[in-house]
Amino acid sequence: MPKEPGHTTLDEMRSQWRLMTVYERFEQVVALVLSAVIAVIIVVSLFQLIAIVFTLLVLDAFNPLDHKVFQNVFGMIMTLLIAMEFKHSIVRVALRKESIIQVKTVILIAILALARKFIILGPDVDPAKVAALAGTILALGLTYWLMRERDDRMSEQLDHGSL
Repeated sequence: MPKEPGHTTLDEMRSQWRLMTVYERFEQVVALVLSAVIAVIIVVSLFQLIAIVFTLLVLDAFNPLDHKVFQNVFGMIMTLLIAMEFKHSIVRVALRKESIIQVKTVILIAILALARKFIILGPDVDPAKVAALAGTILALGLTYWLMRERDDRMSEQLDHGSL
């Protein structure tokens, strides 16, 4: 749908609202409320992260070579990135670009969470735990890749008109 000058996303949402069923409206409201709640959590977490890093810098305790400090700071950053990706997936539902949270997005968030876990792991972690986490991330990565391949093939078929 080509956008006219002055045509906003809010206008699109209003026009779609009239066409929605009661349940679709309910989903829309829930998605918007969840998005707002997660946005507040992200902002509060960002301010806490800034305060912690500032305190570490002022007290001259921030040594990026210190393993524990590095783990804590980057663990907090990864947590924010995960929350932002989660919010982004909810916003896509609210903007009606997707009808439900996509499985690919959930898998991507799980991969991010496992990457965060690898960052915050201590040096004395059990090798079996590392192997289990590595196996899980490989399985999720493979699943994500397979789903992307499937979506690419389906998109190609739609582009060529053969379904």
